[in-house]
Amino acid sequence: MPKAKTPRTTKAKAPKNVLQMPEVPGNGNGHPNATTAFESEIRTRAYELYAERGYANGNADDDWLRAEREVLSRHGKNAQSA
Repeated sequence: MPKAKTPRTTKAKAPKNVLQMPEVPGNGNGHPNATTAFESEIRTRAYELYAERGYANGNADDDWLRAEREVLSRHGKNAQSA
């Protein structure tokens, strides 16, 4: 009698309609969390700007760009190189 074959396990694929979170890219200096730290600081500052405007909707992009400029200039980085 032939030996029974065991089924091979295959890696499960994510459904096509589910979005996957991208991996955090490294920033080239060996510190992959540095990008995340800047983004977190920018997000916090953008929320502060939103709060200062009385939580009025409609300026999220402006708040983000202003926060990005402020945070990057505080850390001595040019906003164009980020």
